[in-house]
Amino acid sequence: MGDSTSKNLIYYFSLIGFFAIFSTTISKNPVLPLYAHSLGADDALIGLIAALSPFAGVVFSFPIGVASDRLGRKKLLTLAGLIFVAAPPLYLLVSNPWFLIPIRFFHGAATAILGPVVSAILAEKYSKTKGEKIGLYSSATLFGRTIAPLAGGMVLAQYAFMGFSNYQTVYLIAAAAAVPVLLIILFYRDDDGRVQGSVSFADFKQSLVAFFSDRLLFATALVDLSTYFSYGALETYLPLFLQFKGFSATDTGIIFSIQIFTIAISKPLLGKAADRVDKRKQIALGLTALGVAMAAVPYAADMAGYLLISVVAGLAISTSTIATTTYTADVCKKKELGASMGALSAIMDIGQTAGPLLTGIIITWANYSAGFMASMLLAVAITVIFLYASYAKSRVIV
Repeated sequence: MGDSTSKNLIYYFSLIGFFAIFSTTISKNPVLPLYAHSLGADDALIGLIAALSPFAGVVFSFPIGVASDRLGRKKLLTLAGLIFVAAPPLYLLVSNPWFLIPIRFFHGAATAILGPVVSAILAEKYSKTKGEKIGLYSSATLFGRTIAPLAGGMVLAQYAFMGFSNYQTVYLIAAAAAVPVLLIILFYRDDDGRVQGSVSFADFKQSLVAFFSDRLLFATALVDLSTYFSYGALETYLPLFLQFKGFSATDTGIIFSIQIFTIAISKPLLGKAADRVDKRKQIALGLTALGVAMAAVPYAADMAGYLLISVVAGLAISTSTIATTTYTADVCKKKELGASMGALSAIMDIGQTAGPLLTGIIITWANYSAGFMASMLLAVAITVIFLYASYAKSRVIV
């Protein structure tokens, strides 16, 4: 998979993304809480287990990005592929639910590696069309994320395999889906010329200081924090709010399915737009629209209104996130591309973790309207911060 086939590289990485995210998603949704409960876990332990996967992204994404800048992308991709293959069988060995904690953290590390490293590769290989290509890759991962719960639910409802329980059968499928990920990675040739044989603490410190001292990079990362703060709040509390309003579980499923489908089909198109327009305007438009959609949640009157909010939120998420990724690639120094993508991913995970937590506190103290309005206020504030940082900075990248 060298230079002669570089024009087809996006298809290989899209396959990697589809199978990798399918594998990790089917391992947790909907099987993980049910499997943990069957092993004797209470609600608190189940919540802790579920939180470990995104937390791995917070911990690992930035160091992995730095390491990929110094050691080469192939080594880190191979590590991710090995984890994707090795993690699912570990679930089969569990008899105590507490052991699911290190397994989920280990499994989450694979996703933490894959995202920023692939984004860096695509930004390097497709400098003029990186928005479109990263959008295609992202759509492939979303299709994997969409199909996995359906497949997992079907297996849990009907199938066991050769002495394994229905839960364990799901993890056998997850392991099988991870095999193509590792195989494709092993055939990928990393020809970017990195020859540094090691990475030190000084490298991590230097990259960390470089990222956070660049106000434009940091402001762009805050956009992703706000976006995924809203997304985390929406996926956690919209189902409860809809139940309170008298909507059925089927209605809720349709609303979220429409949102995921909207994101999946729009990302390549909006990525293509990001290659051609002023990314700063696209970022501001997307984040503002998401804030408006969040604020509108308590005021929608019927199914049509919530479907409209779902579509607007999906388009807004696509608009801002694809532009932040490509804008980061434009702004950062080439030698720090992996580190910058890793920092972006880590801050995104912080936002997705903080969204449900802080929104839940606000809803408890006040009401749902205040909880969803908090996302709107955060989006507006960070939009202003980003526009000030991007237009006031002398190094302007459009």
